[in-house]
Amino acid sequence: MKEKLQKIARHPVTKKVLSDMKPEKSFWGIFGVFLFFIAPEIIAYFWASDIVHFAQNGLMTHPSLVERYTDELLIKLFEDGVSYLNLCVGIALFVWLFL
Repeated sequence: MKEKLQKIARHPVTKKVLSDMKPEKSFWGIFGVFLFFIAPEIIAYFWASDIVHFAQNGLMTHPSLVERYTDELLIKLFEDGVSYLNLCVGIALFVWLFL
């Protein structure tokens, strides 16, 4: 099994796929990693309960279909607080970005 994994890791196609997945070392690459992985967790750490409370109040006012969908989505996203998995993935991408 170990030999098979090493063979896969040394394969040229695998190396190309990994290099294509790596974020660009530019402003947009850094900003994208921060915006999609780190910023939501910072927001959830400080304001998750306020966001969930706001969305629950919005659901009580008989909203339209779009408002109902967005309020339910906000509740699903922020009711559990910080996602440490998402935060770890963002940090790992930052480390990989600067290596």
